[in-house]
Parts: sequence; C-alpha cells; structure tokens
Amino acid sequence: MRVFITGGTGLIGSTVIAELLDNGHSVLALARSDSSAEALTAAGAEPIRGDLADLSTLRAGAARADGVIHLAFDHAAFGSAEAVGVAVAQEGAAMAALGDELIGSDRPLVTVAGTPGVPGRASTEADPSPIEGLVGGRGHSVNAILELSARGVRSAAVRLPRTVHNDGKGGFAGMLTDIARRTGVSGYPGDGAQRWPAVHALDAAVLFRLVLESAQAGTVWHAVADEGDAVRDIAAVIGRRLGLEAKSVPEQTFGPLGAIFATDQPSSSAHTRQVLGWEPKHPSLLEDLENIEP
Repeated sequence: MRVFITGGTGLIGSTVIAELLDNGHSVLALARSDSSAEALTAAGAEPIRGDLADLSTLRAGAARADGVIHLAFDHAAFGSAEAVGVAVAQEGAAMAALGDELIGSDRPLVTVAGTPGVPGRASTEADPSPIEGLVGGRGHSVNAILELSARGVRSAAVRLPRTVHNDGKGGFAGMLTDIARRTGVSGYPGDGAQRWPAVHALDAAVLFRLVLESAQAGTVWHAVADEGDAVRDIAAVIGRRLGLEAKSVPEQTFGPLGAIFATDQPSSSAHTRQVLGWEPKHPSLLEDLENIEP
C-alpha cells in the first residue's frame, strides 16, 4: 500500500514511517522544509513539499495514495491559548481536505486523536471524543472524519494518551522534564495523584499500521500501554534523573495546559487489544524516563 502521511518527521511519525516500510508499504510524506525533506528521504520515504495550510498539496498527496495517516500538529502552539486555537483550526481544515479527496474511494484515512478523560474511571474506545476545552475543536474535526465512513471513506481514529514517549522524551512527561530544567523544580499540579496514560512511540506505530490495514470504517482505537501513572511518580523519576526536588507547584506553572495537567485521565485499551491483537512490547513510561540525561 502507498501511504500518504503528515507529520512524518515527528516523534510518532518517524516511527510510523519505519513501521510501514518494514512491513512492505511505501510512503509519501509531507515535508514543510528542506531539512524535513532530507530526513524523510533518508528514512526511505518520498517527500512532498508543503504544510498543513497548503490544502491543494494535501489533496494531491491523498490522490496519489492508497491510504492516508494524519499525524501533523503545531505543538509549538501550546505556548498560548490563542495559538492553540489557530493550530486547531488549521488542522481541522487540513483533515477536511484529506477526507474530501478520499470520498467514494473506500480507501483508509487514519487520523490521530486524544484519549478522553472520564470522571471516576478509565476511558474506553466507546467514550466520545471531547469537544469542549482548549483543544475541543480537534474532537469536532475527528468526529467529522469518522462520519465520512458513510461516504465511502474507511476512516478511523487512533487515540493517543497524553504521553507518547521514546528514549525518555515526548508528550506531557517530556513537557514536565522541560519545565523542570527551566524552573529548577520537578513539579506537578495539586497532590499529583492524577493519572496519565502513556504509550511507547514504537508500540503506537504498530497500532497505526494495524488500523490502516484492517480497521473497519468509523472506528476508534486506543494506543494505551500504561493505563495511568500518577503524575507525582512521573515527577519523582524526572527529579531524580535531573537531581531536582519533586514537589507540588501552582497550576499556572504549566501555562495554558495547567487545567489539563491537573486532570485525572486514565484510559484503557482492552477493546483495541482484543479486536486488533495489538500488544505493547516496549518499556513503560516510568522505565523509559530512566533514559533522561541529567
């Protein structure tokens, strides 16, 4: 299968490309810079120059492919709520363009989403995508893609936990590490009992491939390996690796993500494992954080 992928040079995208190539697929990948194009070529993919705002390029990439995986998002936007809103709107338009190109083709379109938080229990694949809050617009866009299952698109969503990690880097835990380096404290909001799910990027890549290859239209899947680690436990490992004290800090320390950081959001992947046979094999988050360089 020739697969068009956005976000192919990121932490997740680079592992997805390797997983696809290792399993006999070929890859076209969106490249927003010369350096990204060079990295994609070195990885074995064919780069297509453009970015998420270039809707004609997105449509052209999808038209050349047997299937599409959308991963790109401007994570630098998390510095302010206004920037997040702009990034969410841009991503929504890009997803719509990809979906429109595939209508009536029965080709797969796999998009990324986030695991929802459900008060009092671990969220499951049956829970709806969140459509409120800072990134609620992404939920609306994902729902629109899933609805294309009624229009001849084999659409599906892979929900990622807040921390997708590899070699001690990535996701919310990676943000905690960056904030700890900057502030001199390995901090967590509140009492730190809130739980965050996690998955190793290499395990998530396998799930993206499985969903691309075989998932039914209109379905949702959870790339969750660790159902929920207490944030204070995450901060403790970060603090020990960096030689810093781990303690509670004000929620505003974490900027526009503070309220999300403070939320208990465990998640289950029992359905995904049972139906698709997905079984995570790589280190857990707490194990992987031992790779943080002091």
